[in-house]
Formats: sequence, C-alpha cells, structure tokens
Amino acid sequence: MKNITAKQLEEKLERGEKVNIIDVREDDEVVQGMIPGAKHIRLGDLPNSLSNLNKNEHYYIVCHAGGRSAMACEFLVEQGFDVTNMLGGMMAWQGDIVEP
Repeated sequence: MKNITAKQLEEKLERGEKVNIIDVREDDEVVQGMIPGAKHIRLGDLPNSLSNLNKNEHYYIVCHAGGRSAMACEFLVEQGFDVTNMLGGMMAWQGDIVEP
C-alpha cells in the first residue's frame, strides 16, 4: 500500500497540485472539519459509491488516525483503484480545514 504523510499531502495542496481526497470518517467526525476539497464518503458507504469514482484518477484516503483509511485503501486497490493512504489521519493534519 502506498502511503503519504499529512505534511506531504499538505505540501501538494500548497503547490496547487490537483489532488483527489476522500475522507472516510463518520458524519459526526467530519463536522469537526475536513481538508479543503476533500470528498466525504463514509467507510461503510464506500462499496456502494464506487460508481462515483474514476479508476483513471488517483485518490488520497483520509480518516481520523489512519486505520480506516488503510482498510479503505486495501478495498479500493482490490477494486482496481489507484490510492494512497494518509498516515496518521486528521490527527496528523496541521493544514487548513473547512466545514463540510
């Protein structure tokens, strides 16, 4: 599984790179703030949301601490998607956050 640190992902955003971020946390967690531009798809909803994702795109997967995003990455790789897990999740995120 590919991994990226929160700082590395933040630097990509600061450079203006086009990044697709999926936040797999629960609704009550995302109300505390999300990475700007992230799309919220709860981990449990991921299997039914595959049609909303593009296999030609790369996705960065985020959760609270990194465990659920790792599970999401494993699932998405099995489905043929190109994904990277953000290590440490939102607990490691130091960048800007926005309300969902």
